[in-house]
Amino acid sequence: MFMLVNCSNCRTPLQLPPGASSIRCAICQAVTHIADPRTIPPPTLPGPSSGSVVNHAPPPSPYNHASPGQPPSVYGRKKALICGISYRYSRYELKGCINDAKCMRYLLINKFQFPPDSILMLTEEEADPHRIPTKHNMMMALHWLVTGCQPGDSLVFHYSGHGSQQRDYDGDEADGYDETLCPLDFETQGMIVDDEINDTIVRPLPPGVKLHAIIDACHSGTALDLPFLCRMNRSGQYVWEDHRPRSGVWKGSNGGEVISFSGCDDDQTSADTAALSKITSTGAMTYCFIQAIERGQATTYGSILNSMRAAIRNTGNDVGLGGGVVSSLLTMLVTGGSVGGGLRQEPQLTACQPFDVYTTPFCL
Repeated sequence: MFMLVNCSNCRTPLQLPPGASSIRCAICQAVTHIADPRTIPPPTLPGPSSGSVVNHAPPPSPYNHASPGQPPSVYGRKKALICGISYRYSRYELKGCINDAKCMRYLLINKFQFPPDSILMLTEEEADPHRIPTKHNMMMALHWLVTGCQPGDSLVFHYSGHGSQQRDYDGDEADGYDETLCPLDFETQGMIVDDEINDTIVRPLPPGVKLHAIIDACHSGTALDLPFLCRMNRSGQYVWEDHRPRSGVWKGSNGGEVISFSGCDDDQTSADTAALSKITSTGAMTYCFIQAIERGQATTYGSILNSMRAAIRNTGNDVGLGGGVVSSLLTMLVTGGSVGGGLRQEPQLTACQPFDVYTTPFCL
């Protein structure tokens, strides 16, 4: 039975093995020492004559809300988790995912003023073993992203790698399948299911905090399990589809704003290709997302989504995205690693609540 403790430095929840007296945080490397409860003297309660009142309030949540008083600035702290996985030396290898991660980091720092030390990178190129994108490290990093968030904060989660699906056993998926992300060690440790992502970074998010997810993977349309999907046609007309589970379980946040861009619909695949940049391999969705911002086509959520879709559609018509590698494990397993005949993917937008995509300004 594991005990959950908070890191003494960054407050990330850590799983303490039975009998352990200390644990090192995989995120900030701080060592948290656990005192033996048998050696701690019982607290002395104030006597009636002291005039003090005993406070029986519950301990604070690890997802800190802002203290009452002056409203926070609309420009709060910025934190980002960027994960790029190439699955090097395996049959599932992708060429563009680490490029995607580096480009996204550059964009956040130079375009949106994210402090470099507030961006956590998980790739196979990292020297620190705790920053290799294993399942354990990815889950720890997701906890780190939202821990301590307060109103005014802006959070970003970017993932470029394989995505897949597995059968849904709790009845909250209309198509009967959960969407998944594939960490580097997915073959031995398993995939990260959309339910886990939702539980970790969506549902705890307090009011005033904004989280953007950019998921460049196959079958990623509802990778965060958000309640509403913006179903847009090629003319730019859209309706919000209600994806709330029939069970009534709330899959939105605790009041925070969560918006996710994904590389394709749940039943589609995403390309890892050089057809867009003409120079090096990238994820098609990540490339078009950054390109829309750089070209000034990202003033609203509707404009950026239309720009991304048009860029992928035009590239598919001109040169065929089928020459790239698809980032879908299911397709890889069926085809042996390649897909021909051109690839069609349509980036998707999901959110906790419906909103007007053409009047709501986009900003990270």
